[in-house]
Amino acid sequence: MISFRPAEATDAEAMAEVQNAIHRAGLRATPVDAGLMRERYLDSAGEIACTVALRDGEVIGFQSLKRAWPGNPYGVAVGWGIIGTHIRPDAGRSGIGRRIFAITLAAARAADLHHIDATIGADNGPGLAYYAAMGFVPYREGDGAIPHRLDL
Repeated sequence: MISFRPAEATDAEAMAEVQNAIHRAGLRATPVDAGLMRERYLDSAGEIACTVALRDGEVIGFQSLKRAWPGNPYGVAVGWGIIGTHIRPDAGRSGIGRRIFAITLAAARAADLHHIDATIGADNGPGLAYYAAMGFVPYREGDGAIPHRLDL
C-alpha cells in the first residue's frame, strides 16, 4: 500500500537514500547525504510543499515544489514554481508519480503559482516521459538539461 504525507525532518536519511538509489541506477550524477536533503528540501525558505511517498512505512519517493528565488541555479523566473520528483527506480511505473503530482498541483494552486518549471537532464528518459505525461512542455534551451513548463 502506498501512502503520502508531508516530508518531515526525520525523513532526511530516507530521502537521501531515494536519490542515491537513482544515482546507483545511473540516472543521477552524484550521491547525496542527509545534510543536503535538509538544506535543499526540508529547511528551504522557498519550499511550498515537499511530499513523501511511503510503501509499508518506507520512503520510496518524494516531490518538492519551491518558489523560484533570485539567482536560482536553474535560471527560472522569480515567482515561478520549481518542481523536483525523485522516485526509487524499483518503485517506478506504479502510479506514484501521478498521485504525488496531484498533491503538489493542489499546493501550487493554493500558493497562487501560475507556472512551474521542471528542469530535466537531457539523458533522463524516464524523467522526460514523466513530466510530459503530467502536461509539461519544453520552453527554452538548457545546458545539458531540458527546461519544461506547466502553465496553471
